This record gives sequence, structure tokens and C-alpha cells, in this order.
Amino acid sequence: MLSWDEEAKPTQAPRTPNMAQPQLQPAFGNVQQSNAALNPALVAGSGDAVDTTRRVNAADKRIINGHTDVNQLVPFKYKWAWDKYLAGCANHWMPQEINMQRDIELWKNPNGLTEDERRLVKRNLGFFVTADSLAANNIVLGTYRHITAPECRQYLLRQAFEEAIHTHAYQYIVESLGLDEAEIFNAYHEVASIRDKDEFLIPFIDTLTDPEFKTGTMENDQKLLRSLIVFACIMEGLFFYVGFTQILALGRQNKMMGAAEQYQYILRDESMHCNFGIDLINTVKMENPHLWTPEFRDEIKSLFLRAVELEYRYAEDTMPRGVLGLNAPMFKGYLRFIANRRAQQIGLDPLFAQEENPFPWMSEMIDLKKERNFFETRVIEYQTGGALSWE
Repeated sequence: MLSWDEEAKPTQAPRTPNMAQPQLQPAFGNVQQSNAALNPALVAGSGDAVDTTRRVNAADKRIINGHTDVNQLVPFKYKWAWDKYLAGCANHWMPQEINMQRDIELWKNPNGLTEDERRLVKRNLGFFVTADSLAANNIVLGTYRHITAPECRQYLLRQAFEEAIHTHAYQYIVESLGLDEAEIFNAYHEVASIRDKDEFLIPFIDTLTDPEFKTGTMENDQKLLRSLIVFACIMEGLFFYVGFTQILALGRQNKMMGAAEQYQYILRDESMHCNFGIDLINTVKMENPHLWTPEFRDEIKSLFLRAVELEYRYAEDTMPRGVLGLNAPMFKGYLRFIANRRAQQIGLDPLFAQEENPFPWMSEMIDLKKERNFFETRVIEYQTGGALSWE
């Protein structure tokens, strides 16, 4: 798994696929419909009968199209997923823990923020208040159903809860500042730069949440892999980063400190979501190398290019003039830099030549082990209770 600051390494060479499915014992009686609902692995892939009493062998587990009992968490095969679940639990936090009083006073002060800064905050919240709901729906109604490794499902449950906390955090900021809730929560319908990003994502949500969609064929397994890439690498790994940078830049100037503190917690969570998704993608590739065709890789590259374009338009809309020492053109290089990192992390070549990170201070915040020099203070490392301590 790659952290933000690590050099990308070539993806492990795919193993020769073993097309033969594990030999399964005949079922003792028919699989009841209720059992199938609780354990989709019993009816995954082919129509072979499955012995519901057979003990799970870790070697038989698969991320998708597995035939082992998804209700049996152990023995672990994907220990990295369990480790991320434990790390997510250790990083638990709640929005109400953050004091918003200084933000409220600043927002109510007519001279506290410029009009460009206020536009930036409202546009920013307009995207995020629904983005994490889209992510949660995609997990709960889509991705979770199709993943047949229980340790990966365990992390997805934690991730879904974190998406709910993030939506709560944005609502808490909106409520604290006394913003027009109808304006903010309808921005994804009414603001073109936000609507275009969501409309890019929705077809990939619809694919996985379709109750008739099932994996087990080349076409559908590629659809699942494509959706995993869109959500881990593009939504959580690219679409969020203009907004994160903007609010954290405010915090670095001692403005909107409460909101910025919440965004740092959210950034920490989303960085782990992205890294989990990348590990999931690379494992699916390793177990199903026939899915990673040249045509599929070209399609993924096109999606990255389109996403960079959409996020840059969002940067232009949220900051039509220079603000906070930032301007939209700076984000063009930043988005290309991020897109290169995400592409390399899933085994693609860089999409853009010689792109550098114009915001090196963001790398410090993204690295979960080295929170330092944030808001010109030092953050004591936090793991239990999710509390930040400032000196």
C-alpha cells in the first residue's frame, strides 16, 4: 500500500489465473432463500451447490466471486483490510467535539471574510454535503454486496459509518454558521460545476446498486472493478482534494479554524479510504488478471482525464479570482500531480509529464503518521479517542 509520500512501485505481476474453482462439497439440502440473502457467497458465481458446514480455508477466499462463507471473519487472508479497520476505529471522532465559536464569530463579522472567501466556503460545503452521502450509498447498497471477503466487508462497514460522520460534520458546519440550508444542500442540483461531478459519478453508483447486477462474468467483473477505481481513485482520491486544500488553506491563515479542524479529520479518514480502495483494486487485479486488458486500461485513463477536467472547472468556479494565496491555475498542476499518483498506484503509467506538487504542505497533512506544522502549530500524534492536542 502506498502512502502519499512514497514512491510508486510497479504493480505486482499478475499470477497466471487458476480458472478452476475450488472443489466444493455437495450441499446438505437446498440453500434456503434466507440463507442466501445473509450469505451471498453461497450462490455467487456458478450455480454449484455449497456445503454450508465446511470450515473456511483462508486460501480459498477471494475478493470477488468467492465461495467461502462471508459470515466467518477468520481465518484472515487479507490482513491489510483488518489492520485498516482497526486503524479506523482508533481514529474515531465526532463533529460536536470541535468548537465552532470562533468560526461563528468570524462568519457573522461583516469584515471577517472577503466575499471570495465566503463564496469558496459555501461552494465547498455545497459539494461535500452530498458527496459523502453518495459514497455511503455506493458502499451500503452496492460495493458491500459484491465483495466476498469478510475482512474487507468489515472495513467497508466502518467506512460507511465514517461517511455518515463526514456528512454530519458538513451539516454541523452549515448549522453553526447559520447558512441557508436549502442553498447549500441543493447545490449539487443548482451549481453546474458541482452537478457535473456528481453526474460523472452516478452511473457508476447505478451499476453496483442495481439489484439485478451480479458479478461472475468478464463484463460485470470489469464493471465492478471500474466502479471501485472511480470511487477510490477519482472520487475519494481526486475530487475531494480541491475542497480539502481550500479549507485547510483558510485554517493556515487562522480563519475558519473549527471547520478546518474537522476537514483535517475528514482528510485523514478519506486518505485511508483511498488507500484501502487501492489495495482492494490491486488485489482484484492480482486474483483476476484477465480483467486488466489494454482496452480496459485505456478506458480508465480516459476517466482520469475527464475527472481532472471536471475538478479543474470546479476550482475555477469556487475561486474565480485569487484568494488565500491560491488561484485556479495552481490547481491544474496539483490535479495532474494527484492523477499521476493514483494512476501509478493501480499500475498505470503517469498520465501527465513532469508534474510537481504546488502545495507541499498538503502532503504533511495527508501523511497520517506525521501531522506537523498544521496552522503553524505542532499536532501531538493521536490514535485513541480521535482527539487532537494543540500546543
